[in-house]
Parts: sequence; C-alpha cells; structure tokens
Amino acid sequence: YFGTSILTDSDSFQEVVVKIEKPTYKKPFLGGFRNMSTGVELHNAGSQTKPKKRPDKGIQLFCKETQTIVAKNKQQQTKNTTLTQMTKIGLYVSNITDKLISPGKYFTAEEYHKRRLEAVIVLQKYFRRWHAIRLVQYLMEQKRLRVAWEAQEELRKKREREEKIRREYERKLNPKTKEDFELLYHDLALWMQEETERINQTLTGAERKTALCALLEEETQLIACFGMHKLNANVENQQKGILHLLGKCAQPRRWKAYDGKIIEMDTQNTLRGKELLEIYRSICTKDIPKDERTAVLLTLKCTVKEHECKLTREIVALIDREVDLMSREVKECNLEGLRQRICTLFHQYVKIPEFNPEVAGLLKVPQDPLKLYKNVYFCHSCENYLPSSKFPIPANSRTIGRCRSCYQLDNEARQREAYFKYRLILENLRKAEVDYQDDAKILFLVQLPDMQYLIENIWNCQSVLSACSDLYDLVMVRWDKQREWSPWNTILLTKEEADAHLKLCNLQKAYEAPFIDRIKQKHIWAKKYFSEIPAMPSFLHRSNNQANANSYK
Repeated sequence: YFGTSILTDSDSFQEVVVKIEKPTYKKPFLGGFRNMSTGVELHNAGSQTKPKKRPDKGIQLFCKETQTIVAKNKQQQTKNTTLTQMTKIGLYVSNITDKLISPGKYFTAEEYHKRRLEAVIVLQKYFRRWHAIRLVQYLMEQKRLRVAWEAQEELRKKREREEKIRREYERKLNPKTKEDFELLYHDLALWMQEETERINQTLTGAERKTALCALLEEETQLIACFGMHKLNANVENQQKGILHLLGKCAQPRRWKAYDGKIIEMDTQNTLRGKELLEIYRSICTKDIPKDERTAVLLTLKCTVKEHECKLTREIVALIDREVDLMSREVKECNLEGLRQRICTLFHQYVKIPEFNPEVAGLLKVPQDPLKLYKNVYFCHSCENYLPSSKFPIPANSRTIGRCRSCYQLDNEARQREAYFKYRLILENLRKAEVDYQDDAKILFLVQLPDMQYLIENIWNCQSVLSACSDLYDLVMVRWDKQREWSPWNTILLTKEEADAHLKLCNLQKAYEAPFIDRIKQKHIWAKKYFSEIPAMPSFLHRSNNQANANSYK
C-alpha cells in the first residue's frame, strides 16, 4: 500500500490510500518520458494498468471439434430392377439356350460330410503317393552321392597308401635324412629277427652255426652299404646347408605395410650376400666351358682380394694354380680335388662376418668367446663339450646324459628303433594343440620315448574304435576337448574318427558306459606312469581341479 495527499480545497488536504498490485506478468512497454532535470523516468498509464479482461459469455470458443471434421462411411445397397421376357401373343422368344433343371437326390448333412471325408482321403492318398515318390528319389540321390563319395574316399585312401609305400621305398632306396636311416636300421633289425627265428627253427648243429655266420656276414655288408649311403647323404646335405645359409644371407628385408602389402628392401649386406651366393653357385657348377670357368675364377679372385688375410691369399694362390693347369690342357678329372678345395675355402670365407656381415646372426657358434661358456655341457659318451641344444632331455631325466649323436649311434647299433611315426603323431598333436590357444604346457614336456610308450603300451598301437593299426592314419586328440591335453586326457583314433569325436558335445550320451570305463582305465595307467616324472605332479593337481570344475557344471 502507498499513501498520498490530495488537495481538495484551497487550504485542505486529504489522505488517500492507493493500492498497488504487483503484476504476475511482464507489462508491455507503451512509451513514456524522462525528466531532464531530475532524471526520473515516467511511463504511460497503459504500462501500469492491468489489461481489461473480456467478459465470459459461457460459450467455449476454441475446441478441436470445431476444427476437425468427422467422416463416416456407410454402405448402401441400391435396387437393381430386372425383367423377364416370355413368349406371348405377338412375341416369340427362342428357347434354344434354355436349360432344364431338375432337383437331384436329397442327402443329409451326415452324407455330405461323409462325401467330403472320402474326397479328402483321396486327396491325401495322391499327395502321400507324390510325397513318397519325392522322398524315395531324394534318398536314392543321397545314396548315389554317398556311394560316389565313399568310392572317391576309398580311391583317395588307396592312392595315399600307394604313395606312402612308394615314398617309403624311395626313402629306403635313397636315404637322405636321419629318419630315412632309422627306417633302414629298423627294417634290418626286423629282417635279422625273422631270419634268426627261421634258422633256429629249421636248422640245428653245425648247419645252424654256419647259417648264423652267413647271416652275420650279410648284416655286416648291409651296414657297410648303409654307411656308404650315409657318407654320400652327408656330402649332399652339407652342400644344401651351405646354399641354404647363403640364401638366407641374400634374402631382402621384408615387412607388412599399413595397406597389407609386403615391402621388400635390399640393404648393402643383403646385396653382398647375393653376390657371394652367385659366386658360390658358379664355382660349384660342373661341366662348363673353360672360358666361363676362367671368368668365374677371375671374379672370385677380385672379390676375395678386397680383404687381405691368410685365407684370401690361399684362395688366390689356388685360383692361379687352376688357371695355369687349365691353360696346360689338364684333364677335368685331375682338377676335381683342386676345385673342391677352392669351394671349401670359399665356404670358410663367406662364414666370416667381416667378409659377409649378414652371416653374423646365422652362425651357430657365437663370435663372442665369453658366450661359449654358457649352456655348454659335457657328453660322457663321446667326451665332447656341446651346447645344450645337442642334448635330448627326456621328461623323467634329472641329469644331462648323452648327446643326440651318441643316442643315434647307440640306437643304430643296438635297439634300432624307428621314431618317425611317433614323431609324426607328436608333431600333428602339437600343431592341433597350438590352435586351441589355451596355454597348453604338458604336451611340450612329452618326448618321443614317452609318446612311444603311450602308444605302444597303453593304446596298443591301434585305434580304440576301429582297431586300425596303421600309425600313419592315427592321431591323438583330447578326450574332453574342454580340458588341456595330457596323457590322461587323450584318445588314439584315426583322422576321420578324430574329426567326428571333436564334434561331440556330450561324451556320456555319445559313448556307452563300458567304452567310457575302458578309456578311463587307460587314463589311469597313463597317469600312474607319467606321475613319476618330476614336473608332472603340479599338472596332475591342476588337471584334477579342471575335471572337478567340469563335473560341477
């Protein structure tokens, strides 16, 4: 409230109370003025007066009904008047197209439904006949495809067997690797055993001793023949090893770019490696003309003269000697020793990092003498100090035994076991386990003798399902694919059986109880044997925990 005085007469004033209401809305500005002397702003009356409200007439002026039309749809049937024209006096209408309709036999609802049922049965009969024909045709087509597939598989297996036999025969006829000689000595042991049994069963007395002496002489000749093949194979393998080493030195640097393309770059060292590789191939080539041989020797001479040392001087002297002998028309056969000596010295030349920098990272013997004292062990059989990579360490060994060469020599002289098939099974198993990517460790502790014991003594060298005894067709897979592979979680099957086994989700439903009990018994035998290995108890405990966790699931 605000009070003010109003002059009523000439000498009297009256107090008037003026009620001021605070507006609830923002008043519009309608203009005004400002006193220049005092600076007071005065607004027009409209800006201080509440707008006049319109009187309520009691009628709703704004609503959606007045703004929206309501449409209605209603169907109506209009009349259609038709007429019938008949013959009468003065009008003739033809009745040629007329039809005489007579009522048929009356039948009840029961008879009607019976007729419908019979018609449905007829339709079902023809449909089932058509469906049966389609099904038989489909089954015949599937049978034809199955028979064709089985024929192809049988043909493929036959070809694989023939190819395997041919490869084995070729390997035994021309042995190149250690596995080839293992097979030869293994076959020799089997042949000696058969011949000895035959002689003991058929001959007696002096005849038996004579036959055994002849058999021993024949065995000695075969062993000597094997030794000659081994020498030739060593020479050939040594030549391949040199070329492989120089090929690695000549390989360019490779890396993958951001767009996925492989980029290759030749460095100064790789170019040097390529140059030495070409020179070595040229000097090792036989039966080339004299002028080409002379050009190759001159190129070699210019290359080695870049570095002055005792080795290069010896190579240069041998090159000059060969050029002089060729100028005197010396026969090629008399120069073989000299050329072989040049190749040997040049091989020593390319293995020196000062002359071939790229070979520094490929040499087995480190250039730093201090590194030779690390991981070097003494072989008590051949009495040589060798790196740790030359010693096979079985899983159950506690000390460093004999080196690989001594083991191989002892095997050839006494046991003559062939580990190739077991090595093949072990390699396939390791490749398959790497694909699981579950950090499997037990498999890499198992060595060839352990795998041989597992296959021969526990699984009897045959598939547990089909009794197939061809080790080339057998593979080892996990018994329970949810757990890590171990000797107590494995099964020996053929390749086809292994593929089908790994697709199973529930072993209890797929196999019968007696079969599962037989597999578990073999697992117990394997666990008992491998528990004696020092590193296995921790894995046994972890495997038991995994089995318990899976059983709770």
